[in-house]
Amino acid sequence: MGKEHIPTTKAIRVLREHGVAFETHLYDYVEKGGTSASSSALGVSEHAVIKTLIMEDDTRQPLVVLMHGDKQVSTRALARAIGARSIQPCKPEVADKHSGYQVGGTSPFGTKRAMPVYLERSVLELERVWINGGRRGLLVSLDPREIVRVLSPTLVDVAIDA
Repeated sequence: MGKEHIPTTKAIRVLREHGVAFETHLYDYVEKGGTSASSSALGVSEHAVIKTLIMEDDTRQPLVVLMHGDKQVSTRALARAIGARSIQPCKPEVADKHSGYQVGGTSPFGTKRAMPVYLERSVLELERVWINGGRRGLLVSLDPREIVRVLSPTLVDVAIDA
């Protein structure tokens, strides 16, 4: 068996440009399966699979939130943390337009539009995380401190149980 071809997405290019040590992981994408499906397919904890969420504030300005797969974002706490009146998830077609990726394959690396990035602080307690590599069915694993180095996110404490 030959090695599976790993697509070179914008996210992969950004990681390489920044000298990030990462591994790629292909899996069979499940429509609406989320981090539960990807963590199960790869045999890793859903807590270590970091989802990339495209949201917008009350002025419709987009932002990226990186959250544990087994947690949800308290939009009220996030709005308070960043000084917005409200935060809500973008509709899939709007998220796609802002990120340049397709929902289910959204990576925080190499987005079409520069957006502020908010990272759940407890992600940094993990030794390794799995995050989307810019395509459905492709995750990359890396040291979470590399997310901080490459994206300079604002750290937030907005996780709630899913």
